[in-house]
Amino acid sequence: MSGRAGLAGRVVAVTGGARGIGRAIAGVLAEAGARVVIGDIDAEAAAATGAELALTAALPLDVTDPESFRAFLDAARAAAGPLDVLVNNAGIMPVGRFTAEQDAITRRILDINVYGVLLGTKLALPGMLDRGRGHIINVASLAGTNPTPGMATYCASKQAVLGFTDVLRLEHRGSGVRFSAVLPTFTRTELIAGTRAPMGLLAEPGDVARAVADLIVRPRRRVTVTRLAGVLAVFNDLTPRPIGEFFARRLGVDRIFTDEVDRDARRAYDERLQRK
Repeated sequence: MSGRAGLAGRVVAVTGGARGIGRAIAGVLAEAGARVVIGDIDAEAAAATGAELALTAALPLDVTDPESFRAFLDAARAAAGPLDVLVNNAGIMPVGRFTAEQDAITRRILDINVYGVLLGTKLALPGMLDRGRGHIINVASLAGTNPTPGMATYCASKQAVLGFTDVLRLEHRGSGVRFSAVLPTFTRTELIAGTRAPMGLLAEPGDVARAVADLIVRPRRRVTVTRLAGVLAVFNDLTPRPIGEFFARRLGVDRIFTDEVDRDARRAYDERLQRK
């Protein structure tokens, strides 16, 4: 019997589920028998993904809008039943030097990557606490523990998600509700369009999806994807900072998301980020 047999019948809501990692998570969970509802600000893309993956429901969702998030969770419960798991996956990753980042983009990163996670948790958690069970899974990033030039606001947002997840886990210890963070390395989605893959350590969306599936069955505080990237991150933490930064520069990490970005290849993604 598969280790993911425990997913059958679980009701799972996934934000940012129309594309990339969110789509992969929804597909893996649905294939394992979970009742999956996705939400995405791109309602047409969400509907197409929902039909292609035969999901329980696919709904419009703006994670920065309390009314939209509340309506999404209400509709998810109506379609699938009481929520067992909320996967806060929606996120954006503009890249470039911080001084060149428009204020509107800075605000949007924080609104989606941080406030969206806090808001979804605040709305879904009371029902889980009332039932004495549930699981909040927040998709963070290894960038939240490893400073990366060209991603200042993104790194800050993911550090915030990690701290938030740990605090909630401590606040609600013994409640029956679990809190977990997933820390992917750079993943082969449109988020890294126009950039050079760092050090050949890219993850695939399916890698992250399988990690989330396993996490639901066997809850843990944190999981890194890929395992190799997690090991290297730990090694970096144990290395004296000047030495670690020296090797990072030799590998070009200081330029990948600043001076070497192909803006033409990234234009479609950057333009979509600014549309609400």
